[in-house]
Amino acid sequence: MLKSEKAVVVFSGGQDSTTCLFWALEQFAEVAAVTFDYNQRHITEIECAKNIAKELGIEHYILDMSLLNQLAPNALTREDIEVKDGEGGGLPNTFVPGRNLLFMSFAGVLASQIGAKNIVTGVCETDFSGYPDCRDVFVKSLNVTLNLSMDQNFVIHTPLMWLNKAETWKLADNLGAFEFVREKTLTCYNGIIADGCGECPACKLRKKGLDDYLAERQGL
Repeated sequence: MLKSEKAVVVFSGGQDSTTCLFWALEQFAEVAAVTFDYNQRHITEIECAKNIAKELGIEHYILDMSLLNQLAPNALTREDIEVKDGEGGGLPNTFVPGRNLLFMSFAGVLASQIGAKNIVTGVCETDFSGYPDCRDVFVKSLNVTLNLSMDQNFVIHTPLMWLNKAETWKLADNLGAFEFVREKTLTCYNGIIADGCGECPACKLRKKGLDDYLAERQGL
């Protein structure tokens, strides 16, 4: 029974991972969060994650992943690179090669050290930017690899995998976390908490989902 088990949530302080954190709190007896510091564009992201974990009383680990910054310079790791959508069917320049592979691997190492069999991540194949490491097939493959590499029986949970952004807002609402997620999370590529700058791709996606969900909730 999940309620007797422990989980590690891969946690950035954004809308998706915070919704997953609330989901995990409903599902598991004990929950820890892990945030990765890869010298991302906005240190506000880590501060936001710290504040949320503290407010919710969650055991919180912050791991140094600065090597990723050296290996994969892009719009999320360099302030002098403008955030742009992909052109000609290519990936947007916010894609960090290997990020989820490394994050999930280290989350698995942490989970093995603290006695957690469950790993929760907010990756999604429905409303995403084409990132290959957000696909269900990648997660399933990595789950097998982690188990083989550490002789463990981890289960990677992806509660948002088949939800669009409106449905993610609905899930947060059903978990009693709608206002919390709306007011205290950081999704914006420009580092603005809550509703963000309104102009970057992440803010536009978040706002469209919010507007669609509010219209549904109001019966419009």
